[in-house]
Amino acid sequence: MSDHLRPTAPIATSALLPGDPARAMALAQDLLERPLMANHARGLWGYWGTTAAGEELTIQATGVGGPSVAVVLEELIELGVRRAIRIGTCRALRDDLALGRLVTAGAAIAADGASVSLGAPAQAAPDPALAASLRNGGDGPAAVTLVSTDLYYDPDGAARHRAWLEQGAAALDMGTAAALTLGRQREIAVASALVISTDAGGATLSDEEINVACLELGRMGARALGAVARQPAEPQT
Repeated sequence: MSDHLRPTAPIATSALLPGDPARAMALAQDLLERPLMANHARGLWGYWGTTAAGEELTIQATGVGGPSVAVVLEELIELGVRRAIRIGTCRALRDDLALGRLVTAGAAIAADGASVSLGAPAQAAPDPALAASLRNGGDGPAAVTLVSTDLYYDPDGAARHRAWLEQGAAALDMGTAAALTLGRQREIAVASALVISTDAGGATLSDEEINVACLELGRMGARALGAVARQPAEPQT
């Protein structure tokens, strides 16, 4: 099944999932040796290649929001992906999360329609091994609780933000809860690593600053995916 992706190159078992097609291309150029375009249908640019460490990697844009993330990830799973990391941007809800800081999802509150429709728990969790690999023994970005929402422009945002803060959320995005929920349902490893592109006061990174941060997230994600892929399989019981 692949109603939206039309792969013209192999699909690796490990994938990075940026939202923006242009960032997918930049990541492919940065991380892959002689990358091949694997998909251009619907403007969802995707690439395949091998990293400098010799590991196959797919980099596939997902578009914006939980429904698009869920469609793309579902089709990638059908095409053989077994571990994936969402990378992108998020907005801080707490004042102590500085602009440009990198974070990982320790959990994602399901406040979006896609993850709720998928049967998400109140908080969706990442794959433990993949999340731990992203944190790199404490040397990588700290884990925070995210909240995933459908609305980027939200007329009642201030009230919702206060409520989410009371639930323990530190930042919000639009796709992590759906990705984590689908990963758990389909029994593949999924995690999320993001940059604070808007702080709690509304200040924002420039496009260039976001692009630089996303390249760093991609390098970190590729290392984490490679490390988990090399771990020996658990014995069958």
